[in-house]
Amino acid sequence: MSGNQRHLAPNEILTIDEVAEYLRLTPQTIYKWAQEKRIPAVKLGKEWRFRRSVIDKWFDDQLQWPAQ
Repeated sequence: MSGNQRHLAPNEILTIDEVAEYLRLTPQTIYKWAQEKRIPAVKLGKEWRFRRSVIDKWFDDQLQWPAQ
C-alpha cells in the first residue's frame, strides 16, 4: 500500500503489513497482538488476515474518553 494509497473498502481483507501501515504500527506488534488475541484476526493456515471494518470498530472501542 505504501506510496500508492489505494481506497480501502470497509469489508476488505487485510494482511499484517497492511494493518500495521493502516494503524501506523510495526508488523511485529500486529503479529504479537493477533497471537495474543488483543486484535481481531483470523489465522488462515500460517497467515493472519483482518477485516478492515472489524479493525475500525475495534479501534473505536479502544478510544479512551476523559471522564465528564
